[in-house]
Amino acid sequence: MRHGKKVNHLGRTASHRKAMLANMASSLILHKRITTTLAKAKALRTYVEPIITKSKNDTTHSRRTVFAYLQDKEVVTILFREIAEKVANRPGGYTRIIKLNNRLGDNAEMALIELVDYNEVYGKDVEAKEEKKTTRRGRSKTAAAPKENEAKAETTEEVAPEATTEEAPATEAPKGE
Repeated sequence: MRHGKKVNHLGRTASHRKAMLANMASSLILHKRITTTLAKAKALRTYVEPIITKSKNDTTHSRRTVFAYLQDKEVVTILFREIAEKVANRPGGYTRIIKLNNRLGDNAEMALIELVDYNEVYGKDVEAKEEKKTTRRGRSKTAAAPKENEAKAETTEEVAPEATTEEAPATEAPKGE
């Protein structure tokens, strides 16, 4: 009986599954996002997140442990140099799974799995919104006061010439009558 055994075998033997997840994890670390089936993405998430957590502690033991999982020296160096810096303050949840349309050939559920700190879709929108908020606040306090002063100066300049022009037609009107 399989009570309490929650691993998804993905229709593969243990050695094939281990090799596939190691290759997918290497691809995810290299390219920061990959497209795969939803079941493989969920299995990859449980495989990669503990590895990324180990990469936060840069010791020889942790490097050897991660290398035992990934079997790629270049990927391990990228993981410990670049990715570990970005996720240093994050307590977990290093990956994001986004569901896509089903695959045309066999109608399999597809998903995009990406590293959260290396996103291109969500990060720009959030940064743009935050920048707009800060610039609006900055403008309203600093730039609003000069604009009001300019507006007051323009109104005083406009009022003075208009008053003289209004008086001139008013004086001309009685002369014409």
